[in-house]
Formats: sequence, C-alpha cells, structure tokens
Amino acid sequence: MKLALPVANGVLCMHFGHCQEFNFIEVDENQTITNSEFQTPPPHEPGVLPRWLNENGVNLVIAGGMGMRAQQLLNDAGIKVVTGAPAEAPKKIVEAFLNESLSTGENACSH
Repeated sequence: MKLALPVANGVLCMHFGHCQEFNFIEVDENQTITNSEFQTPPPHEPGVLPRWLNENGVNLVIAGGMGMRAQQLLNDAGIKVVTGAPAEAPKKIVEAFLNESLSTGENACSH
C-alpha cells in the first residue's frame, strides 16, 4: 500500500491543496513501513493533485482537510481518503493509522 500525506513544515498540512510537499509512505503486507520519501507536487489547480497522486501509485491519502471535489476526484481514481487527521509528523500518523488508533476530527476544509 502507498500512502500520501500533505506536509508543511514537517507536519501534516491542514489544507490538502496548499501543502509544500507530499510524504509518500509505502507499507508492506505486514503493516511495516518500508519506504518514505518526500516529493514536491505540481502547482495547485483543480484536478491536478488527484491525477498526480494516482500516477504515483497512491492508494490512500490521509489529510487534515480536503474539499469535497478533491475527495470525489481521488475516490474516482480509486484512492481512499481519510480526513480530520491531526497536525503531527507523517510517520506518527501512519503508524497510528496502521495500529487502528488514529484519532480524526472534523475535516479542516469546508469548501
């Protein structure tokens, strides 16, 4: 499984489309993180990020907040979405998700 988390200043960015970079984290069948890399996304325009994430083989996006249109485009591309994650280090968030202990709150984006 390949996860993508929008990041700004080393922690999860609360606004999916406004992040500085994405942390791509790969997880094997034993729920072990096998790879982690950061990539700068293309310039933000409607529909660009979902397509780019799909091209990079992402299966799941964990975000603090994301608009409904972006969620729909990701779902249409077969990418699952989790919103409401806290502004913490990406690895800590993924570990909590894998342990089924990730506490999520409100979607930080309402547009």
